[in-house]
Amino acid sequence: MGLTPKRRRRSAKQPGGVDYISALPDDLLLLILAGLGCTAAAARTSGLSRRWRGLWARLGDISLRDVAFESLAAVLSLVARPPASAISLLEIRVPRQKRRVPREHWPVREDVASLARVAARLAPETVVLALPPKGSNPNPADFHLPCFRRAVSIVLESLPFVLRVPPAAAGGEGDFFPALHTLRLLDCIVVDKELGALLSRCPRLRVLELRHKVTTWPGVRARRIVRSAKLQELVLHSERPWLSSVHIVAPMLKQLTMSFWAHKEATISVSASTMQKVSWRCSYAQNAIGFGLWSLHKLKLETAETPGQLPSLQIYAGNSSHTFSNQKANLANEVEKHTVVEFSDMELHLSTAGHVFGALVLHLLQMKRIRSVLRRLKVVRQSSPEKEACHANCPCEPTDWRTQIIALTALEEVGIYGFQGEDHEYDLLKLVLGSAPMLRRMTVKLSHELSSAKDDPRTKIQDLVAYSSVECLVYLG
Repeated sequence: MGLTPKRRRRSAKQPGGVDYISALPDDLLLLILAGLGCTAAAARTSGLSRRWRGLWARLGDISLRDVAFESLAAVLSLVARPPASAISLLEIRVPRQKRRVPREHWPVREDVASLARVAARLAPETVVLALPPKGSNPNPADFHLPCFRRAVSIVLESLPFVLRVPPAAAGGEGDFFPALHTLRLLDCIVVDKELGALLSRCPRLRVLELRHKVTTWPGVRARRIVRSAKLQELVLHSERPWLSSVHIVAPMLKQLTMSFWAHKEATISVSASTMQKVSWRCSYAQNAIGFGLWSLHKLKLETAETPGQLPSLQIYAGNSSHTFSNQKANLANEVEKHTVVEFSDMELHLSTAGHVFGALVLHLLQMKRIRSVLRRLKVVRQSSPEKEACHANCPCEPTDWRTQIIALTALEEVGIYGFQGEDHEYDLLKLVLGSAPMLRRMTVKLSHELSSAKDDPRTKIQDLVAYSSVECLVYLG
C-alpha cells in the first residue's frame, strides 16, 4: 500500500483567499493587540492591512515607553474615543536621551503642561507620567496639575517643576481629584502648602507616597507636613534636603513607611492611633546628636513580622570626634521623639573602638518609654579595626553609671553579642541582673577578638547568674 501524500497546511490567507484574522470582530482584534503588551508594537500592525489601521488607538491600556517626547502629543491626539470606551491605563515614560542633551533642550514646562492636559482629556483611570531624571534645578518653574476626574491612581515621576493646585474655583473645593485612591509623587517638588491643598481636595485618597532623592531648590523649608482624615497608607522617603520637622495627622492611618535624614535635632509629631504596620528610619549627620563621647548614627522602628508582636527599636551609635557636655546630652531625648508607636524589643548596635559603653546603655534604658515596657534587649558590639586607649576620665563615661539604680520591670530576655571579657562588660551584666526581676534568659556571644590571656568568661558569667533563676547561654560565635 502506498503512502498518502501529506496535505499542506493552509495559511490564514491563501493567494486569492480570505484573511481570516482580519475578518475577526474588532473586540477580538483588540485582544490580540493588547496581548503584545506594547502600544508602539500594536501601532506598527497598522502596516499589515487597512483593516488593522488605527485599531491600536482603541486599546484600553495605552503604554508609551519608547516614544520621543516631541512626538507624544501627536500620538495621543490619535487616541480619541467616546466616553463609553474610556482608557483604563495611560502610561507615558519618556525615554532617556542616548547622548548628552543640553539643559535648554529638555522638555519645558509649557510642553509638559500641554501633554498633561491632552492626557487628562482622555480621562484615564490610571495615570503614569515619568520624565527622565534631570538633576537639581535652582529655579524650578510652577506646574499646575490638570484635573483627572476619573483617575483612581496617579504616578508622577521626575517632574522638575513645583507642583501647584489650581484655585478652588477651577475644580471646586474637595473634588479636584474626586475618584483618586492612590497618589505617588516620585522625585517631584511639592511644598507643604500645596500638598495640604491637594490632600484637602482628594476626598477618597487612601495611599500617598512621596519620595525625594536630591532636591536643592531654594525657598523650600526642610519639613514635611501631612494632614488627611481618610489616608490609610503613607510612604515618605527623603534623602535631600535633610528634614528638620515631620508632622503627620492621619487618624485612619494603618501603614506608615518613613525614611529621612536629619542634620540636627528634629521636631516630630505623629497623630495616628490606628497604625498596624510601621517602618521608621532616620539617619543623623555626624556629631549632630550625642551623649558624652557617643554619637547617634541611625535609628529604626520596625513592625515585627510575627502577628501580635510589638515593633522593635534599633539604635546605631558610635564613638565620635566630638564630646557632648551633660547640658547637651540630648541622645535619649532625640530617640524618644521617634517612638511613634509602642515597642517591646530594643537593639543597640555600637561601634565602641575600645571605649566603655555602659553609660550609654544605661542612658537609654532610663528613658521613660523604654524602662517600663522593654521585654527583650539586644546589645551588639561591632568589631572595630582600630581601638583607642581609654584613659581616666574619658568622656565615654560621662556619668558614674555603675552605682545607679534602674527598674526594668518588664525585661525578660537579654543578649550581649561581641562580648570581649572587659571589666566594664561584667559591670553592665551585674547592673542588668540586679534591675530586672522578671529576667528569664540571657545569651552572651563571645567575640573572636577575645584575648586568650584572659580568664574564661564562661565561668565568670555563670557565677554571676548562679543564684538566680536566669537561664544563661554563653558561646563563641
